[in-house]
Amino acid sequence: MSFDSILKFEKQVCDFFGSPYAVAVDCCTHAIELCLRYHETKNFSVPKRTYISVPFLAHKLGINFEWRDEEWENYYYLTDNIIDAAVLWEKDSYIPGTFMCLSFQFKKHLNLGRGGMILTDNKEASLSLKKMSYDGRLPNIPWREQNISTFGYHYYMTPETAQKGLDKLPHAIQSNPKQWTISDWPDLTKMEVFK
Repeated sequence: MSFDSILKFEKQVCDFFGSPYAVAVDCCTHAIELCLRYHETKNFSVPKRTYISVPFLAHKLGINFEWRDEEWENYYYLTDNIIDAAVLWEKDSYIPGTFMCLSFQFKKHLNLGRGGMILTDNKEASLSLKKMSYDGRLPNIPWREQNISTFGYHYYMTPETAQKGLDKLPHAIQSNPKQWTISDWPDLTKMEVFK
């Protein structure tokens, strides 16, 4: 199996969401992390009710963050252009000028067990993010033959996961997604780890 399945999967997800470019990664949290790193983000804000790994990124990356009360639906902004869209599943829903981070975790509409994707309309950023996800290298070229110029984080999607995505995508497109509500997540500010 080659990395061609990843390129094909990225293209089909782009076509569904209406995004020019996509970068497949191993999970949505790493998609967000790569975007925060790419933008050299110093501050972001997070709804009190979200998945716990998102505010953990602030600690991991040494970034300041603030809680906010927000009754969000389908997605929310962390910065002016980085979006956590882990539960979004809607045709042509890409928001121009943003970096929308998707999840294919086992409870999501397109259930691959694990995986994520960054949608963007910035070609240069998509290439940089691709390199960052692949240990600083480009796929399908042996890394020993590349002059690595980008720090990488080993967050790429495997070809096997991408193939599973290709196999499941037609059904996901034809079926209705779960409607998530804010009560699907606990208030993280009440957890000891954040006090």
